[in-house]
Amino acid sequence: MDIKVRVWRQSGPGDRGRMVTYDVKDVSPDASFLEMIDVLNERLILDGDDPIAFDHDCREGICGMCSMVINGVAHGPEKATTTCQLHMRHFSDGDVIDVEPWRAKAFPVIKDLVVDRSAFDKIIQAGGYISAPTGTAPDAHATPVPKKDADAAFEAATCIACGACVAACPNGSSMLFTAAKITHLGLMPQGQPERDSRVIDMLQAQDDAGFGGCTNMGECAEVCPKGIPLSLIGRLNSDYRKAVTKG
Repeated sequence: MDIKVRVWRQSGPGDRGRMVTYDVKDVSPDASFLEMIDVLNERLILDGDDPIAFDHDCREGICGMCSMVINGVAHGPEKATTTCQLHMRHFSDGDVIDVEPWRAKAFPVIKDLVVDRSAFDKIIQAGGYISAPTGTAPDAHATPVPKKDADAAFEAATCIACGACVAACPNGSSMLFTAAKITHLGLMPQGQPERDSRVIDMLQAQDDAGFGGCTNMGECAEVCPKGIPLSLIGRLNSDYRKAVTKG
């Protein structure tokens, strides 16, 4: 298949950036979207041009690095799919595909499709951990956890911190990411001692990092490659109200 790719090119944070069109020919329908970019980059290098900078690592839908907005949708048209797991067979011969970086105040562009997502690290550093000393790892059955709570905690823990929720949100909010991290620990027995301080501190770090406020648009859950539900934001808000009331 032959396609046209219009890619956002930006040499650095201070550059205005622009969309540049490339023809990519003889693309295998079985190639992943990142493999298609690899092929294009090989040609650019051979032609003496600057290759397109983009984030990637595991290419197995696990690490969350493959951050691209494809035809206006974070991670592309397939639901519950990361960019690295998106295949070219989901497009048609002759298609024109727009590829852009995450666009949010808290995610400044470094180069081309690469953005600085260290703001997520600041939220985690504010409370996304359990600091109580627990000694060596206990046996799996030593601390009973109700199955309902265990299932909900596991669902929240599947968040890979890719940032698609932020890119899709009209407000540039990271509430789905923050809610997933807070919910995961808040449902576990080990996370109870710091439950109140955690939600207060992490939300404050989120605001300090420059993320927008949540207005329940729901776009975050629509593009989340791991299917994190919007209901976790409601759980976060409930935990926050209880925490500030106690304070």
